[in-house]
Amino acid sequence: MKLFKLATTVCCMALMSVALAPGAKADEWNRKTVVTFSRSVEIPGVHLAGWGVLPAGTYVFKIMDSQSDRHIVQIFSQDEKTIYATILAIPNYRLQATDKTVITFRERPAGEPEALRAWFYPGRTSGEEFVYPKAKAIALAKATNTPVLFTPAEIPLEVAEPIKSADEPVVVELKRAPVMAIKPTGEEVQLAEVVSPLPSQVETGVMPATLPDTASRLPVIGLFGLIAMVGAFAFRMGAKRLQ
Repeated sequence: MKLFKLATTVCCMALMSVALAPGAKADEWNRKTVVTFSRSVEIPGVHLAGWGVLPAGTYVFKIMDSQSDRHIVQIFSQDEKTIYATILAIPNYRLQATDKTVITFRERPAGEPEALRAWFYPGRTSGEEFVYPKAKAIALAKATNTPVLFTPAEIPLEVAEPIKSADEPVVVELKRAPVMAIKPTGEEVQLAEVVSPLPSQVETGVMPATLPDTASRLPVIGLFGLIAMVGAFAFRMGAKRLQ
C-alpha cells in the first residue's frame, strides 16, 4: 500500500507527543495496546456522544473484528470499562517494523486537536489507516494537503450507548461500507488510486540483497570481456617494443 506523504506524518508525530513506555502493554490476538496522549486528539468513526475528541490521558486500543481488507478498531478507557469509539480502518504499511507502538496524526491548525491517522502495532509492518466521515475527510485533506480516506455511507457518528458486539447494526454497516479517498482539491477517487499493496519483501521489512534470477548479467560479462581484450592488446604492444 502506498503511504501518504511521509514528511507530513513525521511532522505530526513530532508535534504530538504520545507516551508509549518501553513496556507498553500489547496483546497479540487483539493487538491490545495502552496509549497515553499528552494532548487532546480528534478521532474518526462512531463515538460515544460527546467523545469525538479525546482529552489528554491514557486509552486502550483493540481490534474488535477483522476481515481481509478492513478492520474494526475500538478505543477504550484506561480501565476498559467504557468504549469511546468504534472505527473502520484499512490496512496501511510501513517499510520497517519497530518494537514499539507507533501512532501517527494529521497536522491541524494551531489550537485544534491533532487528528488520529494510523496505528501500528509493535513488530508489524501492517497497521490501521483510519477512515473518516466524508465532511471531516474533506476538511482534513485541504488542511494537510494529502488524500484522506472516507466512507460515503450514511453511518451515525454518535451513539448513546457503547458498541459491545460485532453483530450490532452499526458495526455491520461499517464492515460493508464503501471506502474512497478525497484529494486536497476535493476530488473523490477510488481507494486503488491512493492505496495499493506493497511487494511481499517490503511488507516483511526485508529488501532483496541480490539480483533476482530474471535480471540480465550480460552487460557485466561484456564489460569484463572488453577489459580482457584491452589488456591483451596492451600486452602485445609492449612485447613488440621490447623486441
